[in-house]
Amino acid sequence: MSRIGKAPVAFGKDVQVSIDGNLLAVKGPKGQLEMDVNALIGCEVGDGQIVFTRPSDHRDHRSLHGMVRSIAANMVEGVTNGFKKDLEIRGVGFRALLKGSNLEMNLGKSHPINLVIPPEIKVEVAKDQRAVTVSGIDKQKVGAFAAKIRSFYPPEPYKGKGVRYVGEYVRSKEGKSG
Repeated sequence: MSRIGKAPVAFGKDVQVSIDGNLLAVKGPKGQLEMDVNALIGCEVGDGQIVFTRPSDHRDHRSLHGMVRSIAANMVEGVTNGFKKDLEIRGVGFRALLKGSNLEMNLGKSHPINLVIPPEIKVEVAKDQRAVTVSGIDKQKVGAFAAKIRSFYPPEPYKGKGVRYVGEYVRSKEGKSG
């Protein structure tokens, strides 16, 4: 058995979980998420927990078992507490601004970069315009949007400029004169 897949997903009294065919819906204080569970994986709700089962030890069944359970656990965590990613911007003149539902970033390029913020994602920019917080209830969407922001100028190892996650270690290198 999968160690992750066989563990039940516990949820509190403020979270409502329902199964309609293959559709798993989780509703909590922060919002509602839905997932289409693969037909090969069995799903049962009861006593404040969700239990996933697989029909056999076939390779496809094993690979889906833990993944479906992890996604469901992230859904319960998202509607209960939410997820957030913190980014920091380093570099002279590098900054970010919120303009309505757009994030405008000046990252040393010849033009500002404008990103449309999806409606299910919340973005906050600190007063010094060098810290960006991406938050929401869907872990995948929060991580993907934070990665998209970072992709415009990943941290470079020589001067340390760029957009990085808070706490991310970037090894610094010597220049060519070293």
